Amino acid sequence: MTHTPTRGTPLTPVSDLTPGPLPTVPARTASRDWTLWSTSARLVVTDPDQIGLAATLADALLADVDRAASRFRTDSELQLVAGRLHAGVEVSNTLADLVRQALASAALTDGDVDPTLGYALDAVGYDRDIRLVEDHGVPVRAVVSRRPGWKSVSLVGNRLRVPAHLALDLGATAKAVAADWTATVISAALGCGVLLSLGGDIATAGPAPEGGWQVRVQDAPADPAATVTLVPGMALATSSTQHRRWTMAGQTQHHILNPRTGRPAEPVWRSVTVAASSCHRANTLSTAAIVRGTAALPWLCQLGTAARLVDVTGSVTVLGGWPAEPEPEPTRGERASAHTLEVRRPSDRPARYQDGTPIGHERRRVVA
Repeated sequence: MTHTPTRGTPLTPVSDLTPGPLPTVPARTASRDWTLWSTSARLVVTDPDQIGLAATLADALLADVDRAASRFRTDSELQLVAGRLHAGVEVSNTLADLVRQALASAALTDGDVDPTLGYALDAVGYDRDIRLVEDHGVPVRAVVSRRPGWKSVSLVGNRLRVPAHLALDLGATAKAVAADWTATVISAALGCGVLLSLGGDIATAGPAPEGGWQVRVQDAPADPAATVTLVPGMALATSSTQHRRWTMAGQTQHHILNPRTGRPAEPVWRSVTVAASSCHRANTLSTAAIVRGTAALPWLCQLGTAARLVDVTGSVTVLGGWPAEPEPEPTRGERASAHTLEVRRPSDRPARYQDGTPIGHERRRVVA
């Protein structure tokens, strides 16, 4: 997923169908881009003088998460204690908190986002860094789970117990949680606004640039694009079936599994993007939507979630006040309509809207 965080005043949306001016970049911001965990990362701060310290903090915090929870590092805490988890092990605060957040995601989604799919991911071939995955030629068989694995995990304080027939994989939630933690810590320590993007997971903290954080949402270059505005402290996450793909016995696989079968979720949606009050929540809902397929629509509506879903044909469905997609290309000299979404905290008064119905073309739509 490519999210391109930009900074500036409210702008005409940039898309493949409706060309418009690129967002302006305020003078008082600075950014750093790098590669992390086989994806792209971007850190933006509203005080350029703090970018060096902010980057140092980000590196340290994200490294702590990697050391605690990586499934692909033999020296990670998760791997080192794996053989003893059936008896119960005292784990670090970092690993305990990551597991706690993963279990919260499982509870919120009725198990659609399950952190006990380590062995299932191994079975479909995702047993190493995505850049190293190979086709072993072994057919993948569905496995019916009678009892959701996450309900068998025990975490009391920092004492973690996982049955021997299960293996933890925190990849579905740890990246989003890390984005939330890191943005919050940097903002609190340095007193500036922060946006951190880890692949398709974006967290913000502290004050935003004038006009809010402008973010372009587009999963693949040929996919329809949208530009949204995040107010301070809000987050965005995208889950996709188009990336982290490989073949097993000649069959295409992807990394989002249906916990009830152990197989990759049916790719009803190419991508699902959700805006929420935390990156963890946004990512949890977008991942569960991929697993649920068409059943995600009434579920997200019931939750009042601002979401954008792109199906296998490239058609876009928007819910919860997400702006309607751009109109066809305007005639020469005609200015394209502005479509932005301000996602506000739950305490703010919601605007009137009706999920699942065509959305009007107001200049700005504010949702709870």
